[in-house]
Amino acid sequence: MKTNCLLQLNGLVLGALLSLHAVADPEPIVVCYPGGPVNEADANTAMEAMLRVIERVGEWPAHRFNSFFTADPAQCKSLMTQKKPAFAITSLGLFLEQHDSLPLEPIVQPRMKGSTSERYHLMIQKGRYPSLESLKGKSVGGTVFEEPDFLQRIVFKGTLAPPTFFHLEKSRQAIKALRSLDKGELDAVLLNGQQFDALPSLPLKSSLEAIYTSDAIPLMGLIADRNLSSLEERTDFARALEGMCLDVDGKKLCELFGIEAFVPIDKAAIDSAMALWKKGH
Repeated sequence: MKTNCLLQLNGLVLGALLSLHAVADPEPIVVCYPGGPVNEADANTAMEAMLRVIERVGEWPAHRFNSFFTADPAQCKSLMTQKKPAFAITSLGLFLEQHDSLPLEPIVQPRMKGSTSERYHLMIQKGRYPSLESLKGKSVGGTVFEEPDFLQRIVFKGTLAPPTFFHLEKSRQAIKALRSLDKGELDAVLLNGQQFDALPSLPLKSSLEAIYTSDAIPLMGLIADRNLSSLEERTDFARALEGMCLDVDGKKLCELFGIEAFVPIDKAAIDSAMALWKKGH
């Protein structure tokens, strides 16, 4: 009887220690948002709230995951190397850049305003320039210049290299660049899909038009390292994210980021982007 009690006690102690270890060493989730105006502290706070919902929806222990956010592409690559996350949330450009060196697989992507893709728009004052070629050497503002290879290979499909074709004026906020365009202090502003959709709500005096619009580009969401995650884990995480926007608390977070839902990846769109990326080598 005494031996059985000791065994049970040892089992309880071991279970408690394992539980403590799980809390002390949560699994890292690397989150990369190049060029965004969000600061690291605010982003990590939002991501931590999101992870708590994912854990609950996925029926995992609280604090199983921990986020590491950066807006710096170089730091993102360092975090991917140092933290070795099984799962990460990155931009399409960072996924494409690292795909050859890491066994990365897209799992789910966000749907925003009914679409899982976006287009980039190069905006000018209406009638000011006749063609894209006429903007060579001109000042172009925006927040989206942190991934020059992505812009060259995917957004402009290899037709030009923005850092050498334009005189780039980087900004932390799209609204600041647009105000400068409105005043004639910039020749053009490059906007992503979300920024372009916000244009009608801005009090600008000048009429703007897109002198160039990209093809549809897939929105990137959750990716997984196939060597560090099992098929079951990838399936479970995808199911948790897909259920997040249906959850009461999760819906508030989804609305905060402008996300309607997380849906299975559009493989054909990702494959098309990968082919375009490789063509630019």
